[in-house]
Amino acid sequence: MTTHFFSDTAVLLGRSLRHIARSLDTIITTAIMPIGFMLLFVYVFGGAINSGSDSYVSYLLPGILIITIASGISYTAYRLFLDMKSGIFERFQSMPIARSSVLWAHVLTSLVANLVSLAVVVLVALLMGFRSGAGPAAWLAVVGILVLFTLALTWIAVIPGLTAKSVDGASAFSYPLIFLPFISSAFVPTATMPGPVRAFAEHQPVTSIVNAIRDLFSDQPVGADIWTALAWCVGILVVAYVFAVATYRRKIA
Repeated sequence: MTTHFFSDTAVLLGRSLRHIARSLDTIITTAIMPIGFMLLFVYVFGGAINSGSDSYVSYLLPGILIITIASGISYTAYRLFLDMKSGIFERFQSMPIARSSVLWAHVLTSLVANLVSLAVVVLVALLMGFRSGAGPAAWLAVVGILVLFTLALTWIAVIPGLTAKSVDGASAFSYPLIFLPFISSAFVPTATMPGPVRAFAEHQPVTSIVNAIRDLFSDQPVGADIWTALAWCVGILVVAYVFAVATYRRKIA
């Protein structure tokens, strides 16, 4: 059964990746908005923002990576919605394939596409002056956090992809996720924010994730932020996975 699941997922993953390869504008579009934010904040607002860092692009990059993921996962919901409306799910159910492989193929496609977009954003940041003293272990830790966060948000995206009534509804859920880094430590230190906003910013998941990645990039000792970040990522992933699978089972019942 396990072999059956993996082989079916691999076949469906290949199908989804071919769709991505034929429409590279998806990845380009996903990367353009975060790069636009990075250019805007570094070259327009950066001089007026006191981040306590010598390089604002280095301070800013972790938050931009989070925005990249948040904007990228909307395409997962979009592709799922199109598959639901086209009737291909019903055709898959008539074939001897593992049912969960359909969802996992979409999730892994999201992971691959987002990793490509993240690589593009990091490359642009390097051209803008980003430098990191992180060693291989720190870079692997950053990649691990970003992979976990991508999987967590992608499983959230599965739910509107299965339940939305329109294409706009399927992808619109990502807008609050894109806005969340703006009320965190991604762009300015939380100490500069008014009381209630600061309280929210310091206790939402993006801040701990951004702080952990920032410390890893700067080769600084990582404190409790990394454990808080991992707890948020794993917690969101588990809850989103349970609800997404339950929604999927209701849809195909």
